[in-house]
Amino acid sequence: MNPPSAFTDYRDELERHEFQMGPEAGRLAVALDILTDALILVGQHGVYCQSARQPGKPAMDVQIISQNIQQAKELVSSVITLLREQRRQSRG
Repeated sequence: MNPPSAFTDYRDELERHEFQMGPEAGRLAVALDILTDALILVGQHGVYCQSARQPGKPAMDVQIISQNIQQAKELVSSVITLLREQRRQSRG
């Protein structure tokens, strides 16, 4: 079974962000929101899934997932910034 499409699940958010920011930056903004939601869920999971080797810290896999999501957010955010700069330059 295929997972639901982001274009279906986030239709309203996509329409709003694409209207405000253009299709590329709008879609990246929604992706950034989805990654933020995932990061929150991983953080909550990390509270319950503690490391045996490092008390008070999430399990290593949770730490790695959290780091990967944070790095993905950083990359997406940098592309949004580049698109915004390109848009300003083309206007002006």
